Amino acid sequence: MQQTLLSNIRIGLVGAGEFCRKVLQKTTLEFDDEGMRAHIAAVADPDPKAAGMLLAAELGLITLSNPHDLYLPEHRIDLIILLTADPHLLSDILSTKPGHIRLISYQTFLLVWKAIAAEEDKLRKRNREIQMILDGIADFILVITPDHEIVEANQAFLKQMGYSRDEVIGKKCHQIFQKLNRMCDVEVTCPLEEVIHNRRRSESVLTRIDRRGQLRYIEVIIYPVWESPGKISKFIEISRDITQRVKTEEEITRRLEKMVEKRTRQLRETQDKLIHQDKMASLGKLSASVVHEINNPVAGILNLNLLMQRIVAEGDLNAKTLKQFNTYLRLMETETRRVSRIISNLLGFSRQSSMELKKFDLRRLIAKTLLLNQNLLKISRVHVEKHLAADLPQIVGSQDLLQQVFVNMISNAAEAMQPGGGGILKISAQPAGKQAIRIVFEDTGSGIPKENLPHLFEPFFTTKKKGKGVGLGLSVAYGIVEEHGGHIGVKSREGTGTVISIELPVKPAVDATATNPGESRGPH
Repeated sequence: MQQTLLSNIRIGLVGAGEFCRKVLQKTTLEFDDEGMRAHIAAVADPDPKAAGMLLAAELGLITLSNPHDLYLPEHRIDLIILLTADPHLLSDILSTKPGHIRLISYQTFLLVWKAIAAEEDKLRKRNREIQMILDGIADFILVITPDHEIVEANQAFLKQMGYSRDEVIGKKCHQIFQKLNRMCDVEVTCPLEEVIHNRRRSESVLTRIDRRGQLRYIEVIIYPVWESPGKISKFIEISRDITQRVKTEEEITRRLEKMVEKRTRQLRETQDKLIHQDKMASLGKLSASVVHEINNPVAGILNLNLLMQRIVAEGDLNAKTLKQFNTYLRLMETETRRVSRIISNLLGFSRQSSMELKKFDLRRLIAKTLLLNQNLLKISRVHVEKHLAADLPQIVGSQDLLQQVFVNMISNAAEAMQPGGGGILKISAQPAGKQAIRIVFEDTGSGIPKENLPHLFEPFFTTKKKGKGVGLGLSVAYGIVEEHGGHIGVKSREGTGTVISIELPVKPAVDATATNPGESRGPH
């Protein structure tokens, strides 16, 4: 209402000197956007070449040589302002002006003008201080209107993004940030629209293009400035260039990935060496035991051969002798095949194993492993009880590696029962749900002290006497079972024996299942 009222007041200035020119400049040039041009309609001065008269004519205002002409109805003047200190002119206008025209004297206007100028100086000084503060801040600061026009930008933004002030102010943000002459595509999240939608500040990391066309990563916070409830007058954007940080993080990530790949490869090589080392240790023990097992059939074959040679030498060949020869030959064949099986199993166990997955019969693998360890069990006087379910499904895995696990289990059980002599080893294999098999090795040996249970699967941890083992067996077994997607657990009490439970999926899985309460597990 007040602005409409002021816009309808037509002002006439009397006195067109330098002061008049300054008033016209201030009210018609600087304040033109605020509608101040409509306030001053005419300027009166007897000197047509006075500075104020010349500027008034240039601005298209009414110029008069006689102040009294301001009274004419066609000029519709509502207020006269004296811009000269002539007291006679003040008296003349006071005594001659119509009653509807108001008058402001020179002294009164000068007082108001000086007060306005003083406030303006303060505001300009304050603005300079604020601008210096903004330009001193390393973060980017922009002021953006609701129609996405940039109206202010600090020096940090202009310098870092490579723009001059004229290239930014008055431009749409999408023209500067994305080099687009239209609103951002749907793929590009607009933080301004996000603020409007969520009615609160927005924080995000965006990609923007600088003046040189280079892609930059910018961390952006947008604050809304509310003009009234529900209406935003402008947005304040505070942002910073994090391009170098992002590139550094990407480089660190790339290096870490390479280091992990290298370390994984080294660990794999180490694991393969440990598996082979453990296998060779087991092979040494098996070989010593197998020698005795082979000696018996070889001695039998040799004796039968000598017997047959003596019979032939005596020349006593008849039907009865030939029948004996057939019996001797069958025995020699049986013993030879027995030796062949033992040697074949030993050679198969000794070769370098790899994770070659094939479908196989677990029952047959356990039987073959027991045959390989037959003499060890006999020497240790261990009685084996097998409880292998008839409906065991075939599983997919590495026979060689799993045989190495079973060899370790049988060997450890036999050694645990040696001090007292004799004992029972129960080996059971049962389905564990539809997709897994549980193999359990339960012995009646000396058991494992409670304090040693947490360390059983640690490499090189052993309670055996020097020369009896290097502490790799259970560690390697743990790794092999984990590779098959299974898990291994131990329950033991000193003096009562040990139970080792191995659960294997029918097909190798990626994740191992959780440990049962009370069981000791290897580290993850």
